[in-house]
Parts: sequence; C-alpha cells; structure tokens
Amino acid sequence: MSRSYQRPENALKRASEFIDVGKPNRALEVLYEVIKRGKMRSSYSEKLLEPIMFKYLELCVDLKKSHLAKEGLYQYRNIFQSVNVSSLETVVRRYLSLAEERTDFARRESHQAVVDIDDLDNLATPEEILLSAVSGEDAQDRSDRTILTPWVKFLWESYRQCLELLRTNSRVERLYHDIAKQAFRFCEKYSRKTEFRKLCDNLRTHLSHIQKQQGSATAVNLNNPETQQMNLETRLEQLNYAIKMELWQEAYKAIEDISDLMNKSKKMPKPHVMASYYQKLSLVFWKAGNQLFHAAALFKLFQLLRDQKKNITSEELGKRASIVLIATLAIPLPSAHPEFDRFIETEKSALEKIEKLATLLSLPKPPTRISLIRDLIRFNVVSAVPQELQNLYQLMEVEFDPLHLCNRMQSNLEWIQEHPELGLTQYVPALQEMTITRLVKQVAQIYQSITFKRLLELSVFIDGFHLERILVDLVRHNDLQIRVDHRSECVHFGADLSESQREDLPEGPMLQSLPSETIRCQLVEMSSSLQSCVALIVPESKKNEMEPMRAQTIQCYQQTKQREHMKILQRQHIIEERKEMLENQNLEREESIRRAQEEQLKKQKEEEQLRLEREASRREKARQEEQLKQIHTKQIKDRLIQISQTSYGQKMMEKFDEETLIGYSGSPSSSSYMVVETSSR
Repeated sequence: MSRSYQRPENALKRASEFIDVGKPNRALEVLYEVIKRGKMRSSYSEKLLEPIMFKYLELCVDLKKSHLAKEGLYQYRNIFQSVNVSSLETVVRRYLSLAEERTDFARRESHQAVVDIDDLDNLATPEEILLSAVSGEDAQDRSDRTILTPWVKFLWESYRQCLELLRTNSRVERLYHDIAKQAFRFCEKYSRKTEFRKLCDNLRTHLSHIQKQQGSATAVNLNNPETQQMNLETRLEQLNYAIKMELWQEAYKAIEDISDLMNKSKKMPKPHVMASYYQKLSLVFWKAGNQLFHAAALFKLFQLLRDQKKNITSEELGKRASIVLIATLAIPLPSAHPEFDRFIETEKSALEKIEKLATLLSLPKPPTRISLIRDLIRFNVVSAVPQELQNLYQLMEVEFDPLHLCNRMQSNLEWIQEHPELGLTQYVPALQEMTITRLVKQVAQIYQSITFKRLLELSVFIDGFHLERILVDLVRHNDLQIRVDHRSECVHFGADLSESQREDLPEGPMLQSLPSETIRCQLVEMSSSLQSCVALIVPESKKNEMEPMRAQTIQCYQQTKQREHMKILQRQHIIEERKEMLENQNLEREESIRRAQEEQLKKQKEEEQLRLEREASRREKARQEEQLKQIHTKQIKDRLIQISQTSYGQKMMEKFDEETLIGYSGSPSSSSYMVVETSSR
C-alpha cells in the first residue's frame, strides 16, 4: 500500500474514493489494513478510529461479509476493551443497528413475513435443491427467499459473533445481556426456533466457561450481585420468549438455569420476579402434563401474592384461591405401587426427577396430592373461594354419594364454564376424569358387582370406551381390584381375597374397606391377639424372662458409665472446637474475598491511572509536534517572503504558489528546504 493513505485520515479518504468509483471491496481492504496494523493503531485515539470502524462495518453489512466484520470487531476490542469501553459499545451497537435496519428493509421489500428454512446454517440441503428443481414454485417465491433469507442469516451471525466477542469481559457485561435480549426478539420476530435453541445453548456454554475462568482482572465474577441480577434477568427473558414460541423443552432448561442462579445468589429476588417465575413455571408444568407440580407452583404463587402484595383485593385473592383449589382437585390419584417395589431401586431415576422438580419450587420434599389438600385447608384457601367451588370440594373430598356424584358435579362444571373470567375451564376434562375415578372407588365400597350399563348411567359425562379405560388404569396403578366380565357385562370389585398390595391409608371419602384390603391385616391381628392371650394367662413369664437381661444391662451400665460420660463430654468439646473452626474459616474466607475485591479495585484504579497518564503523554507529544510544525511552517513562510522580495524569487513565485510550497512542509526537513534552497539560487 502506498504511503499516501497509511495514516487513518488518508485511508478513510482513499476508501471514500474507491466507493465513489464503485469498488467497495478495495475500500474494505484499505480500511482493514489500518485496523489490523497493531504497532501503529495503539497511538490512534478513538476519535480517529471510530469513523474508520463505522465505515468498515457499513461496508461489511452492505457486502454481507460477516467474517470480516468479526475480525474487525476483534481487533477493535483488543485496542479499546481496557482503554475506552464506551467506544467499543458504540461500535458494536452501531454494527447491530445497521444489520437490523437492512434486514427490516429486506423484510418489507419481500413478500415473506418469516423465513421458511429450518436451519440458517444449512440454507440449501440436497433434498431441498432437488425439490426446488421439480416443484412448481414461481419466480416471486424464489426472489422473496433470495431477498430475505441472506439478510436474516447475516443478522443471526452478527448476534452470535457479538455475544462471543463480549462474553469474557466484565466491563461490557451489560452490553452482552442487551444483545442476548435482542437476539431473543430476533428469534421471535422471524420464528427462528432452531436458532433460538442454538442461542440458548450458547448462553449456557458461556455461563459454564465463566465459572471455569475466574481470577482474571477483566473476567466476569458470578459472585457479584449485579452480575447475578443481569444473568437472572436474561434467563427470565429467555423463559418468556421460549413460552411465546412454544419451545417447552427450552423453557424447562431456562427454569433450571434460573433456579441455579437463585440458589447461588446471596439475596432473594424481588417478589414480582418470583411471582412471574412461579406463574411461568406452572404453565410449563401444565404443558408437560405434570398436574401435581402445576398445582404446587400455583400454591406457591398464591402464598407469595397473599404475603407480599399489600393492596391485594378480596376479589383477586378469591380468584387466585379458586385456581389453586381446582388445580389441586384435578390432580390424578398417585399410583399405589406394590409393597415389594419400594425395596427395589428400579424407580431411583424417577425419584431423583421428582426431587429435582421439588428443588425448582424451593420445596424441602416432593409434594403429594394429600399434602396439598391439607395445606389448602391449613391456609384457609377453601374458605376464600366462591360457594359453588366450596360445594365442589365437599363433593369430591368429603361427601360419600356415588349415586348422585356425577349429576351434582355436572352442575358445578357448568357453573365453571359459565364464568370463563376465572380461568378454570382448562381443568374441566381433568375434573371429569377425577370424578369418574371417585365414582368407581365409592361404588366398589358398596357393590360387589355392578352391570356395566348401570355404571355407565351413573357416569354422566363420558362414554363406554372412556369408562373402560379408566377401569383398566385403576387396575394398572394398583388402586382397585377390578374384573370386567364382558360376557355378562358386569364389573366385579375386590373379589380376589389374596393379600392386597396397598399399605397406605385410604384417600378420599371412605365408607368401608374391600375384602381384599382387610385380609392383609389378618395375620397381624392374629399375632396381636395371641400375644394378649399369653399376657393374660402367664402374666409373670415375660417379666421373669427379662430379669436376667435387665440385671446384665445394669451391670454393663455400671462398668461403662464413667467411660461413656467422658466420651460425651469429649464429644461436646469436639463439637465446640469444630464450630469455632468453621466460624474462623468463614471469617477467613470473607476476609480473603474482601481483600481480593480490594486488590481488584486497586488494580483497576492503577490501570485507569496508567491509561490516563499514557493518554496525557500522547496528547502532550501531539501538542509539541503540532507546535514544531507551526514553527517550521512559519519559518518557511518567512523565508519565502524574503526570497519573493528578490528578482529571481519573483520569477519563481510565478511557477509555484504559496499553498503548493506550504504543502511540502508536512514532512520536516528535506523536501521543503530543497525548495527553499532552489528558490534562493
């Protein structure tokens, strides 16, 4: 490259000339030479390099060369990330705004609202190329895809590159999270589900790398409350957009990240943040079909609103209580596993999953349907709902009326459907199925057998196929012993007198146990009765049997009491020492954290002071050079005036004007003095 535009101002002028003659690639090369020159760029100020970077990024956007934009941004970051972070933020925001403007313009110009390509990283698969060759796609569709798709891909690459650029520097942490939120809006605006998944994975990877790369001066510190708050806000935004785009798997992953961040945080988030978190968590559980944890999340939300919201009205409280009550009543009965399954670790993964879901709700142990109903009664949730819903609760959980259960439930469900403002209509199918389950369990306590037709008449709002499926599920979950006789069209309950597999207490309204459930306690009752008879017949036998053992126990106690007493005292002393040691360790850790923070602040202040000193010295040097240049120019002018007063100088001045001669004074020494000496001769 020639010397005329090695300096930044000359390079910018030269690039403008190339753009004017229609050679933007050459202009891009000129600007990139200035940006990548490591030895010279450190002496340039941001006022000089920012316009060059703006023009460079504008050309990269116009030519859709994201890789060159990435290289330029990395070079610019290396210059100003420790000197002037605001300049780096300005450049990055300018680059993204240019890319967004061009993409919006392409969207308005095209007839497409969104891009109909699954993955922007693989625009044209072999299958799509063959399909486009034989399809009847018209020219307008192809032109729309040609106009919009490249710009959407360019914008996606721009977001990804900027996030990768800024992920490790704590000074641009706010910019990083702002760009992540912009990328979420981009994915929703253009319906980019594949890119949204990749974006969430990238953010999760960046967070894991941050946890591994602690200790640097500019590294992101996850123990900082502001950093935790920004990460939490970004994950909440991610959860919000995942729900809007109906990406429930990504929504669940975002919930896990939010839960981890809240557990690591030293202070609890604000109540409105927790309320939004519980509300979205309940929606995710509902979409996943987990009605138990859906109701538990709604109950946590109800408690939070009742305790934290001071100006909550009775109407709003009643609406929230109604949602919690109906969601709890709609929970299906838990599967009553056989007794021997409890001693086999086949369900370990399922238990771990339930415990993990409980940690998302900050619960000490997993909830159950019975525990939630007890909590509703304990916190007076039932008394806060309308009377129709209180009647529904009494019908489902308290009263025993199998012959009129479904008819009475039908009127309550109709009332729910007539009041859609309560938001309870989504629970109607689950309530219907739960009502049929209650009906079958209550009928089994009264009848030994019943015709299928009569049972179907009692089940008002379902058909025969649905009823038979519920019966099969009750048997499969080990809730009841049911045998369906299709030949006689009868249903038999508890006919098998073998040992029942259930060990838990009965759930729901109970009149009496089935024969199969009473037989399981027969041996236990027989053993208890025999022991009572032996105690009545020979009352002193047990005492006589225990006397030698009692004497031996007393003797052993007398021999070891002193030693055990010393052990207890020593144990108490060890506990006190351990407590003191833990307290000292905590104090030392807090002191080390405080010293590390002070050292980091001191180091940052020293770096800032060095930067200011370098900047001041650079400005002083530039000022001295400017003064020398002015003095040199003045001397040349004075010398030219003296020469022009001679006859030979007047002839020379006709050929050279003063501006041309002064133009040579830019380089000090040789050329200007050569002109002066030639003129004097």
